[in-house]
Amino acid sequence: MELSIFKQIKNKAGKLIENQLLHTGEVLDVRAFEQSGLIEIDLHLPSVNMVDWTQVPYMKFRVDDFTFRDYSPFGWDAETGTCSILVDAAHEGPGSNWAKTLKAGDVVHYFRAESTRQSPHPTDCVVGLGDASSLGHLLALQQLTVPVTRFESAIVLDKPEIGGVIRDYFSPVLNTLATYADLESWLSEQQFCTAHTWFYINGNQQLVIALRNLLRKMGHRQIRVKGFW
Repeated sequence: MELSIFKQIKNKAGKLIENQLLHTGEVLDVRAFEQSGLIEIDLHLPSVNMVDWTQVPYMKFRVDDFTFRDYSPFGWDAETGTCSILVDAAHEGPGSNWAKTLKAGDVVHYFRAESTRQSPHPTDCVVGLGDASSLGHLLALQQLTVPVTRFESAIVLDKPEIGGVIRDYFSPVLNTLATYADLESWLSEQQFCTAHTWFYINGNQQLVIALRNLLRKMGHRQIRVKGFW
């Protein structure tokens, strides 16, 4: 009985702290790419200063009670305070379940935007690498790369058959590959200049570690990484 009362007090205190720290935004639209499991969510975040986004941002959204998930905004418009996020909902989890229930007009809660400390090199070739979970991050990196002709990217998809849909909808320079071996072959074929190419690796930890080791074996040293789990 005492434990139950203590838990109730703890939960109330936690919610009070959350409410003091969290900001709110509005869902403008939700699009589900059913074959891929990806869900795109358009948001209006009036309290976010997107002018300052010179590095790839990320935001911690509340997806359940005392449960938060990080997502990278992309396609933002600082004048209107709007942006989009992508949720890889192909697996079960609090973030997936949250994204599947959202609809236009819903309110979302989040902590203030933070920086991943990743910004594209101002003049060299910028290459983004990752998996389905890092698609939003790579699209944000592309948005920050000026001119965009300096940008190349490739991701490994569990369902490569939907690669064409993703390229058509999100980015024509996004190379979608079926396996890590395909990604390794793609990197070898490109013959990127070691002196004037910067690599940005994002995604699950195993992929990040494997790609970083591969690039080092190929002679590349200008590598930035961010693992999502």
